[in-house]
Amino acid sequence: MQERRISIAASDQRLTAVLGDTATADAVWSALPIEAPANTWGDEIYFDTSVQAEEESDSREVVDLGDIGYWPPGPSLCLFFGPTPMSRGDEIRPASAVNVIGKIDGDPTVLKRVRAGERVVIERA
Repeated sequence: MQERRISIAASDQRLTAVLGDTATADAVWSALPIEAPANTWGDEIYFDTSVQAEEESDSREVVDLGDIGYWPPGPSLCLFFGPTPMSRGDEIRPASAVNVIGKIDGDPTVLKRVRAGERVVIERA
């Protein structure tokens, strides 16, 4: 499969990322572009999407810095750049299990500058 690169624009921040090879990543890729207001929860930005996907068998309750997740109950996309209110110690813990669909290139902590309500745009790079 060809690498699927996306761009993420939020506030004055511009990042790139790569989507993985999962059914949920396929659904997100097909739905691009996605634009929505940002919600923040600790060092996580999440936003609603029209993508509908089930929790995958390898969904995760703890993610890595820079992971992009899909949260089925939302349904929302999540950008992880540090601890959340659910984290224990240095871990990054979503509200509940997410399907990890991709990884942000570079330093995801620049997303700390994004405020709730600012537009997030995800599109094919």
